[in-house]
Amino acid sequence: MLTLEEIKKTIVELIENLGEKVLEITVMPSSGSSRRYFRVKTDKRNLIGAHNINIEENDAFFSFSKHFHKCGLPVPEILAISSDKDVYVQTDLGDDTLFNHVENCLNNGKFDEETINLYKKSLNKLVDFQIVGHKGLDYSKAFPTPAFDEMSIMEDLNYFKYCFLKEQEEISFNETRLDTDFQRLAQYILEAPSDYFMYRDFQSRNIMIVDNEPYFIDYQGGRKGPLQYDVVSLLYQVKARIPEDLRKELTEYYKQQLSIKACHSERSEESHNAQQLLIKSFDKFFPAFVLLRLLQVLGAYGFRGLIQKKLHFMQSIPYAIKELLIVNEKWELPFELPELQSVIRQLNIVLTKYESVEPERLTITVNSFSYKNGGVPYDKSGNGGGFVFDCRALPNPGRYAEFKKSTGEDRDVIEFMDDKPDTHYFLQNVQMLVFQSIDNYLERGFKNLQINFGCTGGQHRSVFFAQTIGRMIHENYPMVNVEINHLAQHISHVYEAK
Repeated sequence: MLTLEEIKKTIVELIENLGEKVLEITVMPSSGSSRRYFRVKTDKRNLIGAHNINIEENDAFFSFSKHFHKCGLPVPEILAISSDKDVYVQTDLGDDTLFNHVENCLNNGKFDEETINLYKKSLNKLVDFQIVGHKGLDYSKAFPTPAFDEMSIMEDLNYFKYCFLKEQEEISFNETRLDTDFQRLAQYILEAPSDYFMYRDFQSRNIMIVDNEPYFIDYQGGRKGPLQYDVVSLLYQVKARIPEDLRKELTEYYKQQLSIKACHSERSEESHNAQQLLIKSFDKFFPAFVLLRLLQVLGAYGFRGLIQKKLHFMQSIPYAIKELLIVNEKWELPFELPELQSVIRQLNIVLTKYESVEPERLTITVNSFSYKNGGVPYDKSGNGGGFVFDCRALPNPGRYAEFKKSTGEDRDVIEFMDDKPDTHYFLQNVQMLVFQSIDNYLERGFKNLQINFGCTGGQHRSVFFAQTIGRMIHENYPMVNVEINHLAQHISHVYEAK
């Protein structure tokens, strides 16, 4: 396996072969996968370098990306690949995800029209992936399997059984009868038409927002499959908590776009009948896919949270349980699955246990915000808030035309701030206060600390100080989790505890 320096060296060589000079390369915060990403600033643009030792997965990503790009679908372009195919360079789509917009809506108590429109644009493009992207796609490159078959379905169901259900001593079940229910559900799902591209992980964290338009990443696990799975993945993403009436509105919008694009070749009675049959089939199997996806998600949360001990996933478990309880209450399948339904009813027993999960480590949340738009952030930990530092008395890059489109994360603004003595005096004082609290919180076993930096627009000074302090905390206290949120920019970064 390549060392960090070897990966960086390879990325630099690949970019230089493109005729660009690397000015800066930084490691991006890790996510749930084993892939490592690097943001690279060149003399012409920003790029993303990536390292992944799974060559089959890389081949799927390269092949799919090339095909989707030719189809005009909004995906990153692969610009360079190393000879070993474990390091590659792609275009940079930024850090703003659809989920960032969802979080703002949840904080504000309602889904705004801008976010709803982003969902509609994403569903519109999903139809293109499923129909246009499907045509001519080389499924022999798909990883780990070319089609959504019985084995794929059983893997999702067993993921739930082995990684979540068997971790719950409070829940009793007959495994033989449960497996029989799983088989019956799988056979029913296999009846759904499946000659389409199935994205597999179509959810808001994998949808990047660039100039108010959606772009798409992490489709390397895609395969030939049914339509419903991806719609459910997006609209029943449990952490997004989309209201039921909005789900119905978005589902109807998706079906309208599907009818138009799947049967657009002729305006005949045959085309109309084909549209009706397609939508009827979609509706028939939709509840089964809701059940399947929620069980799979709870299995994933069990694996990441209960087995790998990752707090974020453990704290997500209640959201999935609540959705499953609702599904069980308004059962819409044309047959019963008695053992599975009994298991789901019993999830209510363990719900309280996971709702009261406390962080095992100190988590420090560092926010930048705008005094003019949003004000001081709400403390979701329930502790009533923490530090609030006002940056408005400091030199303001926003007064200069050359910085209008930059933020406190960009090199030009960083150099501007670094050049000002007031910046360092302010930073020293903040560091002294914050580090004193961190030392005390660690000694007393506290779990949460919030630090806020505000400026007029939440674009330059507050972003610079939040990013700087967040990095300093991570470097000096690697045993704590650091979450950095640039609220006005809809950007977040995470430094996980080591």
